[in-house]
Amino acid sequence: MNHNPATEGPPSEKVTCQVSEITIAQLVGQVYEYAPPAERSRLLEHLLRPLGVLSLVAIANGIFAKIRFRSGWPDLHVQLEDAQNVQASDIITLVNHVQQVSVQAIDGLAEMLLSSPVMTGSAAAALLITVLVQRARTRRADDGSLPRAMA
Repeated sequence: MNHNPATEGPPSEKVTCQVSEITIAQLVGQVYEYAPPAERSRLLEHLLRPLGVLSLVAIANGIFAKIRFRSGWPDLHVQLEDAQNVQASDIITLVNHVQQVSVQAIDGLAEMLLSSPVMTGSAAAALLITVLVQRARTRRADDGSLPRAMA
């Protein structure tokens, strides 16, 4: 029996979404790695906001919980020194977790990056913005295709 990929349907949304999430996490890690300290702090603040204490303790050996407790509660302000101690691999782990908790936080990264002239000059940031905008459009198109009874 011959295998003809042309007769197969498109890949499942789940697989496409998983690949997209991995790409997003890696891109955010690259953006973070090359960002100036003030932008690193802003990025961390954005990513940490939707997470509770238990989540923060469980991610990256608790580094984010320590940052959160040092920054005060309920206001979140990540100190530049704390942002400098976070590695790109920690950010990738954080983004992977945030994607499971808050789609809005990940989608909001595009707006946050666009509001920073320093960040928009980065190739990784430009690619990340493109991926996030495309993902949001796809999600809206999928939501619009639901029958009215389900919407």
